[in-house]
Amino acid sequence: MTDTSSTRPAEGGARAPRQSRLHSLMRYLPLIAPILLWAVPCWVLLHAGQHWPLPVTLAGTALFALGLAGMPLAMVRGHGRHQQDRAAIAGDTLLGTSWVLFTWSVLLGVFLRLALTVAGVGESQDRARIVTWAVLGVTAVLLTWGYAEARRVPRVRRLDVQLPRLGAGLDGLRVALITDTHYGPLDRARWSARVCEAVNALEADVVCHTGDIADGTAERRRAQAAPLGTVRATHARVYVTGNHEYYSEAQGWVDLMDELGWEPLRNRHLLLERGGDTLVVAGVDDVTAESSGLAGHGAHLAGALNGADPDLPVLLLAHQPKFVDRAAAAGIDLQLSGHTHGGQIWPFHHLVRLDQPALAGLSHHGTRTFLYTSRGTGFWGPPFRVFAPSEITLLVLRSPQTTTSA
Repeated sequence: MTDTSSTRPAEGGARAPRQSRLHSLMRYLPLIAPILLWAVPCWVLLHAGQHWPLPVTLAGTALFALGLAGMPLAMVRGHGRHQQDRAAIAGDTLLGTSWVLFTWSVLLGVFLRLALTVAGVGESQDRARIVTWAVLGVTAVLLTWGYAEARRVPRVRRLDVQLPRLGAGLDGLRVALITDTHYGPLDRARWSARVCEAVNALEADVVCHTGDIADGTAERRRAQAAPLGTVRATHARVYVTGNHEYYSEAQGWVDLMDELGWEPLRNRHLLLERGGDTLVVAGVDDVTAESSGLAGHGAHLAGALNGADPDLPVLLLAHQPKFVDRAAAAGIDLQLSGHTHGGQIWPFHHLVRLDQPALAGLSHHGTRTFLYTSRGTGFWGPPFRVFAPSEITLLVLRSPQTTTSA
């Protein structure tokens, strides 16, 4: 034991320089990423053996250079201190476009070119030009489709969830979930109203919003959020904060949701009774709340459950799926979350999985905790959804007692 413990400081010391270099590299990521997003497609489409006429090469390179310079400038003007919506729309659109171009330039630039070479198709220049047109065609199709997917009213995803501790009187309880509406620079007031109509058509007992209502303050995005006041539920409309609320005066959003008739569950719970059985509906602030510096905000599960009978089943609202570790340790029955957007633009979901335990759908954690992660109702930033459709979710809670008796 003495020998093992004495080696730990040396091992920690050996790792420290590598960690330091990694942290230094991460600091430069905002500078490196835009260059890669624009430089790689530029090389694949214009310079990797195509031998385009000089005017085409110069014009195309200038266009990519304009995108590289314009995207960060627009993002800073749109999302920085100035908060200019038109600049934000331009920057977000360029970001989404460059991501799709980068992805398919890499994939088709490697695999399609290899396949054409193996198949003996044409000369090197012919194969390079085929790759160029394929990348441009795929990108155009995916951006058009992705824009339509982002702007449409989400389809309803329905599923039954059996909770072992749910009483028979609560069997069939209908829980509607919306999340990550992200009202923002693009005015989506009409879209918001149509989403609320779709939710009302579900005739839910409980309607939940698990945060990230908007990008911007409640005062600025009020018109887009106002339709949430028309949402109907038999028993309760409940809401918890997401991380984006803490970028834009979270308390203002809490106050507005309260004004619209929603119950902000800020580290507290309410009891839902039906048929002689009771369900605890609890909520916590987002995990980023404490670091926001906003007084009184922070994710406190113990506070949310304070005073609740520990033998009762618990439905917990928590914006980020990674809160499920705490939920499972506390024996929560079902956690509802959003945050991931299902990756929003493929293959970004691989990066999301580095930070979150689940990307979308129903998963099981610990001895009895279920987690449902929504892909989100709206979109953040780039107005595209590629292979990650938005959703309105209807979860029907089932009691094993009713199943057994049937």
